[in-house]
Amino acid sequence: MIEVEDLLSGVVAEPIRRRAITNHGVLNEAYHYPKPSSFSRGLRIDLKGIAILLISGTASIDENGDTVHVGDLRAQSRRTFQNITGLLESEGAGWKDIVRTTCYLRDIERDYAAFNEERTTFYAEQGLDPLPASTGIQAILCRPELLVEIEAIAMFRTEK
Repeated sequence: MIEVEDLLSGVVAEPIRRRAITNHGVLNEAYHYPKPSSFSRGLRIDLKGIAILLISGTASIDENGDTVHVGDLRAQSRRTFQNITGLLESEGAGWKDIVRTTCYLRDIERDYAAFNEERTTFYAEQGLDPLPASTGIQAILCRPELLVEIEAIAMFRTEK
């Protein structure tokens, strides 16, 4: 944290270290999207022994950049959780490090109950307690065949 005295004295604080994260073994961007891409799959921020992972909206996309499980909300949800798991693992984290999710559903009235069942089952399998803070939003997603997209924030200690 920058102290007021530092600001007044002209002392420049050290920049916060950050870098892009990805895991091409589970998910890739669509290769036909315009290059360069205008976002990172995720961003890692390191602050004095704590890492923060900001995971961009993630969906049912495979390692070739293709949408998988078209028309199947439950399977898309599971693949989305799998993709986020892969991103977390690539940084030495797991679902117990997730503190917040934002869940976007194409049709929240039709799909929320089924999505919540899948999420509840997945979270129970992960042994999450407490559960992450979360918001559910109806949204038009970036591909018409996508039914769900999730973004997440994880925090964990890097120093013991």
